[in-house]
Amino acid sequence: MTGPKDQKPLLEMLVRGLSERAAAAEALREQLLANLVLVGEIPAPTFNEAARVDALLLRWSESGLLNCARDAMGNGVGVLPGVEGRRSILLASHADTAFDDTVDHAISLQPDSVTGVGVAENATALAAIATLPALLEHLGIRLKSNLVFLAAGRSVGRGNLEGVRHFLANTSIPLHMGLCIEGTPLGRLSYQSIGMRRGEIHCRVPAEYDWTRFGASGAVLTINQVISRIAAIPLPRRPAASIVLGSLEAGHTYDHVAMQAVMRFELLSESPDLVQQISAQFADIVAEVGAQSGAHLDLDIFAQREPGGIPIGHPLVRVGRHIVESLGVPLRIAPDTGELAALIDRKIPAISIGLTTGGSVDDEHDQAQIRPLYLGLAQVVTLLLAMDGGLCDEV
Repeated sequence: MTGPKDQKPLLEMLVRGLSERAAAAEALREQLLANLVLVGEIPAPTFNEAARVDALLLRWSESGLLNCARDAMGNGVGVLPGVEGRRSILLASHADTAFDDTVDHAISLQPDSVTGVGVAENATALAAIATLPALLEHLGIRLKSNLVFLAAGRSVGRGNLEGVRHFLANTSIPLHMGLCIEGTPLGRLSYQSIGMRRGEIHCRVPAEYDWTRFGASGAVLTINQVISRIAAIPLPRRPAASIVLGSLEAGHTYDHVAMQAVMRFELLSESPDLVQQISAQFADIVAEVGAQSGAHLDLDIFAQREPGGIPIGHPLVRVGRHIVESLGVPLRIAPDTGELAALIDRKIPAISIGLTTGGSVDDEHDQAQIRPLYLGLAQVVTLLLAMDGGLCDEV
């Protein structure tokens, strides 16, 4: 294992190779974009990711990965054997999205960008892990450690990280470290999970509803009462907390009172006690508005995360920060609620990073920039080399 005094020159040597690795990624532009279109145009709503996962498995098999298969939870798994194979590094990204096949998944390629459903949200990350074996071969890199590729199913929304949790609970491979990949933003670095509750509030006006009672209203106005009371919940500065009201669906037409509505939300906080406290306030609000309005209101919390992670002084975080800062982009340290949270629960040292710049064009389409993606891939290779070389190990 490399001692702390030896780390700095070795790390600087790795960082100096970032531009060479980015150039190598650019040389594989056609393959990278072909993989992006391949996976991005296959619908992969949560619990129905099989077709997209199978496309990735085919790419990995063609690249020489071993044991490429879907497991019982629909995860895609493949292994790139290391020269020594005494250690194993997990490279993970989620395969599912929030969009089903009723949404047009056509990918539009421009000279400098890619636009389509979920492109920035994660198709770029899946394209990167599909292309990575070819990039390592192009660079002549053979890691000492086994590299375990995971395209996790059942991650987002109601999936609640079921895929990655199942894999970690059942794999026979002892994992020493993990790297989680997201599409955007380049410069992102996460090493901790934040407390989270994700759920829905359902409102249904019964057929026998008494429209003459005080406070009677349709589903829209009833949900609006809930939203108004949620907005009045005081949130402290420390520990930090936020309430995200993600979407609202109600009714079908202009001239009929909406009889059903659903609101989707997420509660986030550094404190597990505060998340629990706000969840209890949500329950009280739902019960009170339901009693006053006579509508049926149900609170359904179906996903949660607990705070945790490695400290900022951990060698993996220090190395990750140095590599990200060397990219020449702003460093964005933020907690994560994705696959990283599952690794944290298993006490596996891990970080999560982004690959490129871009973001939402509208509710269904993202745009990702192509040129920063080369640097994002170079970042991945450099981090893997540092992990493989022992630079991220606790002494």
